Order: sequence, then C-alpha cells, then structure tokens
Amino acid sequence: MKRTATVIPVVAEPPSPVPASALRDAADAGPGSPGEAEDRSFVTALARGLDLLRAFGPHDDYLGNAELSRRTGIPRPTVSRLTYTLTRLGYLVYVESLEKYRLGQGAMVLGHRYLATSGIREVAQPLMQSLAFATGCTVALATPDRHEMVYLEVCQPRGALVMRLTPGSRLPIATSAIGRAWLAGLPAARRASMLVELERHYQTRWPTIRGKLDRAMRDYGRRGFCVAHAEWDRTVSGAAAPVVLEGGTEVLSINIGGAASRLTPEILEANLGPRVRQLAESLQGRLWRVHG
Repeated sequence: MKRTATVIPVVAEPPSPVPASALRDAADAGPGSPGEAEDRSFVTALARGLDLLRAFGPHDDYLGNAELSRRTGIPRPTVSRLTYTLTRLGYLVYVESLEKYRLGQGAMVLGHRYLATSGIREVAQPLMQSLAFATGCTVALATPDRHEMVYLEVCQPRGALVMRLTPGSRLPIATSAIGRAWLAGLPAARRASMLVELERHYQTRWPTIRGKLDRAMRDYGRRGFCVAHAEWDRTVSGAAAPVVLEGGTEVLSINIGGAASRLTPEILEANLGPRVRQLAESLQGRLWRVHG
C-alpha cells in the first residue's frame, strides 16, 4: 500500500470573512508586551502567530479566540489581532456560523511542501511498511514540536489496526520511545537546551522523568535504540531509533510499537529494538544520498 507525498498547489482564494470583534480588538489592543524575548532579532509577533497555528491539534477542527488564548497564554486582544492577520493571509479560515477558526490552505501547503521537497516520506514509507508487515507492529516516523513528537508517516500491519495513531498524532518526548530516541540523536548542546525546556514544562515531575531519560541515554549508547514500556500510555510499548540528517542539523525519529500486553521489555530489547535501529540506519543512509 504505497503512498507518495503530494504537493497541494497554492490556489488564489478570496479572503475569508473576519469577525467584527476582531476588527474592534485590533483597534483597541496595543502592541505586544515589551521584553518578551531578550534577543533583539527575535520577532515576537511572528512567534505568537506561529504559536496560534501550533495550537490546532489533530482533532481540533475549529477553535475560537478564547480557546486559542487559553492554549497559548497569549492575551485575547492580541489573539484577535493575530487571527485577523492570519485569516487575511489564508493561514486561517473564519467560520461565521461557529464564530471560530480552522486551519487554512496556507498552513497545509507549508506542511506538504516540507514533506514533498525533503523526500522523506517517499523514501521511508516502503521500508516502514515492510517492517510493519514483517512484525505485525505499527511503524511511525516523527519530527519534534516543542515538548512533543508529531507523526509524519504511520504504517500499519495487515489486519486490524494495532495503534490508532495517524500522521499528525502527538506523543510526549520525555516518556515515549520515539521522543527519547530523538533526544539521543541530538548534538550534545541541543540536547542540553532541550532538557532545560522539558524541565520547565514538567516542573515537579521532572526529577523522576529526568532519571528515566538518563537511563534511556545510557541504553542508547550501548545498543543504539531506546524503549518505553507502558509509560506515555499504559497500553502501548515501543522501541525507537533516531534518523540523523544534514550532518546533525535535522534529526527525526522512527519507532515500532504495539500493545504493551504483547510487546514485553524482552521482546523490545532483543527483537524489535535491533530491527528499528537497522531500519533507521538504512533510512538515514538513503536520505543522505537523496540530499547529497
């Protein structure tokens, strides 16, 4: 069941309507709070706009300004100005009957262009599908987004779905095999910076999580893959390995997983872990040739 990446062409569309409240808020709201980023080259308004786009999860068809404000921590008047601008540019679409927004074509085109130009899915999918068929497990490729991993491609075995996860699904970096493998593949400086971000995110839970991450990094150093048995989800277990591209400037991660009741730690470590490591090495070599 081979799939190839598809590029969605940019089609000129009439701008969607924007709510009257957005126009009022845009007039009333002042500029963003000063000092939000100490780096003078950092454009806070742009970062906040991207935060709004990231706030849409795989199951969020529509979100309003109030929900976007709650999810991002951005003040509602500022959210209103940003959604107005993103709507005018085609990255959001305003649905008058719901008084909410959905992602627009502009946002989708960016994602599809990345996948199409990188060649990642075209190269990875046949290899991933072959391993899924051979093991009866789900195989997935993911990229990071803050403290989560986002699935780019998911291949299922024959028969009933083992894990009902699709492209766009999110897993926590710190407690999933695919996230731990991504951390393991990072250059040391980037990993240290990411650990600081994760500590800020998990707060009081961090000491316990950090201990497990340290153990995962040691395990990776010995065997080249990471595992997580019934951690981020008590019903799911998996093994994963990093895919390092562009001399380390880009790191993805690939995992193999399924029901925790079937995939014991022994199976993960003796069978599936080495197989996903081999898959990552093969994929990494092919992608280097594509980009070389």
